[in-house]
Amino acid sequence: MAAAQAHFDVIDRRGDLLGWEAVGRLDTGDGFCTGALVASDIVLTAAHCVFAPNGSPRPPESLTFRAGYYSGTQIVAQRVRRWVVPPAYLPGATPTHESVAVDVALLKLDAPVTSAEADPFRVVDHAPEGSEVTVLSYGKGREEVLSREPSCAITQRYADDVLGFDCDVTFGSSGAPVFLREDGRLRILSVISSIGGGSAYGPGIATLVPELAARLRNEDSRPAAGTGAKRITVGGARQSTGARFVRP
Repeated sequence: MAAAQAHFDVIDRRGDLLGWEAVGRLDTGDGFCTGALVASDIVLTAAHCVFAPNGSPRPPESLTFRAGYYSGTQIVAQRVRRWVVPPAYLPGATPTHESVAVDVALLKLDAPVTSAEADPFRVVDHAPEGSEVTVLSYGKGREEVLSREPSCAITQRYADDVLGFDCDVTFGSSGAPVFLREDGRLRILSVISSIGGGSAYGPGIATLVPELAARLRNEDSRPAAGTGAKRITVGGARQSTGARFVRP
């Protein structure tokens, strides 16, 4: 979809955020992405958002999720305690089909966001080609307000459940939730991973999100490390659980 054809609803009034409070800006220190709550203390975004341009993992404490961010204010801001990405994801400068297929990250927040502040979105597992979708994101040139493209579509389904969309996205839209309406409710189908050739691309997340969420739960159940423990950065010896992870 050409930029001139795209239609955005700019959510430039606080009252217009009603129902979208769980979408927020993920500040990385040297830039930002978009993310969305899928549990009270878990944010869904793109895996490449948690890596620096040189491929090094960003320390979790350097990331802040600002739910309902609007012109310098937010409904709630929480720092990230740790994050997980699929073990197959390898950070790199140029997106490939293989990297897009697993370009998903879950971020564990320092504290839960209450239901009075924002209600998390659920994930949907399938949508036929041609289905209408909605994308909400912050982007280059519109960093301070949330924008919604209410009507774009799934144009292609590739191998490894990579999806193509005719949505008009830009830098900063990485990790933005792609919504599908199911039984009258909005569910997250994918996240924006890359753009090219007038299209946007993202992974199917129905399998990846539960796997990564289980990894976070397993880490929560482990005893706290003593002060002499080494920091686990990426990977480490415990690979059998199926996620790469970083924690403070």
